[in-house]
Amino acid sequence: MSIKDALELAQKEGLDLIEISPNSVPPIGKIMDFGKYQYEMAKKLKKAKAGTKATETKSIQVKIGTGGHDLELKSKTASKWLKEGHRIKIELFLSGRAKYMDEKFLRERLDRLLHLITEEYKISDPYKRGPKGLITTIERAK
Repeated sequence: MSIKDALELAQKEGLDLIEISPNSVPPIGKIMDFGKYQYEMAKKLKKAKAGTKATETKSIQVKIGTGGHDLELKSKTASKWLKEGHRIKIELFLSGRAKYMDEKFLRERLDRLLHLITEEYKISDPYKRGPKGLITTIERAK
């Protein structure tokens, strides 16, 4: 139907001509009340927003000499956060001479914590050297 015919029909019925899909060929329109259309679109948007869940990046800090029991507690916390859907930044805090230790040794220290995490995860950011030490980021495997 041509735009002219659609406008005439809309005016005759006391409604509005609303363009639904302007990018399609030919463009798609509806004859309906514009206020009702706005209300329905707002309702759809609100429903879509309610379905999304904001994820947060949580942080866990470990030192080289952190004991086994403390690592278990931190891994339990990390598992809980992963189950909730959060990303986790794990940081191996280095102070003093520890900053100049062998990279392989430092990675092994971080891996000790990663092996204790019970929830399935994937490493989203590989090991990086930060100003405070070695950093990696993990998130829940889909």
